[in-house]
Amino acid sequence: MTVANPETTGAEAPIAASKRLDLKLSFQCNNRCVFCVQGDKRDTEPCRTPENVRDLLAERRATCDSVVFTGGEVTLREDLVAQVQHAKALGYRSIQIQTNGRRMSYAPYLEALIEAGATELAPALHGADAATHDALTQARGSFRQTVKGIRHAQRRGLPVVLNSVIVQSNVAQLPAMVRLFISLGVRQSQFAFVHALGTAEQLFDTVVPRYGDVMPYLREALLTGERAGMVMMAEAVPLCLMHGLERFVSEAYMPETTIIDSKLTIESYADWRHAEGKAHGPPCESCTWRLHCEGPWREYPAKFGWQAFRPRTDAPPAIVTT
Repeated sequence: MTVANPETTGAEAPIAASKRLDLKLSFQCNNRCVFCVQGDKRDTEPCRTPENVRDLLAERRATCDSVVFTGGEVTLREDLVAQVQHAKALGYRSIQIQTNGRRMSYAPYLEALIEAGATELAPALHGADAATHDALTQARGSFRQTVKGIRHAQRRGLPVVLNSVIVQSNVAQLPAMVRLFISLGVRQSQFAFVHALGTAEQLFDTVVPRYGDVMPYLREALLTGERAGMVMMAEAVPLCLMHGLERFVSEAYMPETTIIDSKLTIESYADWRHAEGKAHGPPCESCTWRLHCEGPWREYPAKFGWQAFRPRTDAPPAIVTT
C-alpha cells in the first residue's frame, strides 16, 4: 500500500500501526443494517468456537501486534471478555472492539472489557438522529443505546473511533452527524462509502448513493470535524473527488491487515483491495494520481458507470511506499 504524508490543519493525522489482525468471531447481530456487507451469514455461518479463537490469536501473534475483534456483533458472545484477556496475555499492544455499541450502554459490561485489556472502542453511528439511525439498523432504540455507550466510553477515557457508513438516506445528514460527534466528545471519526455486498447489494437501488450527491455534504462534514480538532477520515472515496481533501483519505493510514473471515483468510487487505475489491476505469488511465488512488469499490462503476470520475492533471505530493 502507499502511505501519504499530507499536511494537516486542526487535528493531527493518524499514525499508521504495524500489522493488524482483523478477526471475525461470528456473524450474529442484534441489528439488521440495510447496508450490511455480511448479508445472510448470520443464518449460514456458525460461530467460531472459543478454542478456535484462542488458537488463532496465538498463531497470528507472531506476525500481528494488534487485533480487532469484529463480526457480526462481537458483544453478543459471552466469551468476548475472556478473549480480550487472552489477547492481552499474548502481548497484543492494541485490542479494538468493533461493535454497534449497543451493549456498551451497560457500564459494567464496558468496564469488564476495559479491565480485560480493551484499548479502543470502534462503535457505529449512521445518523444524526434516532429516526435515521434506527431505520438503517432496523433496530428500534439502537441510536439511544449506541449514543449512551459512546458517552460511557468517553467518561471512562477509552479511546473511541467512530464509524459511519454513507448511504442514500444519511447523505444530507453528514454535517449534522459530525456536529453530534463533536458534542459527544469523539476525537476520531470515519465515513465509509457503502460497499455494495451482502444486504447492500440486494438493496442497491435504495441504499447506494451517487458520489456527486455525496461530495458537497462529505466535504462540509470533514472540514467541520477538522475545525473542531477531530481526526476525520473518508474511506472508499477516490482521489479525483477529493481535491483539497487528500489528507482525509483513510487508505493512506490503514495499517497492513490480515482478515480472518468465516471461510476466507485475506493475508493482506491492501493487496485484496487493489486486486479484487476496487477498480480503475477509463478516466483513471490519464489521471496523474492513479498510482496513489485505489479507485471506487468495483460494484459502483459496474452499476453507474464511470461518469462521476474525472482524471486529475495536477502533480501529487511525495509518496512513501511501504
